[in-house]
Amino acid sequence: MTLDNHIEALLFFKGEPVAIKKIASLLKKEESEIEEAIKELEKKLEGRGLTLVYHDRKVMLGTNSELSGFITELSKDELEKELGKAGLETLSVILYKGPISKKEIDYIRGVNSSYILRNLLIRGLVERDDEIKKRGNFYKPTIELLTFLNLNKIEDLPEYEKSREELESLKLGEQPEE
Repeated sequence: MTLDNHIEALLFFKGEPVAIKKIASLLKKEESEIEEAIKELEKKLEGRGLTLVYHDRKVMLGTNSELSGFITELSKDELEKELGKAGLETLSVILYKGPISKKEIDYIRGVNSSYILRNLLIRGLVERDDEIKKRGNFYKPTIELLTFLNLNKIEDLPEYEKSREELESLKLGEQPEE
């Protein structure tokens, strides 16, 4: 597999912007090699459904702007659907443990949560916590969600302290005590 294939897989897996420096580190390559491979990937994606989106020395996979109407319709359908079990589970983890990283959410749930997080972001139920940005993306509930749940503060959630303590006890790489 070529370097641009690895970058494409990495960006797909992450589902969020990744710094070029981080890509270079993960793939054990020089930043200049990564930048060249990104240009190659961009060429390969021309005329396809996906494209590369750049911002502030970060890159991510996005949808081709020519498909914006199609994506808008899909988004409307998604927003009108119920959250489902996975969405409610992810939202609960964020409510009781937020701000929380995607990595921690994935660990607690046992699956990749990229799609669910994107859906919750689009719906305005969660947001990225810009205060903690140095260590990756952290997610927290929006004030609109708290308003919708008729809460004055997050601590008003049922059994907040007990649930938060249980979630805090789950550390990455450690098995919960039984």
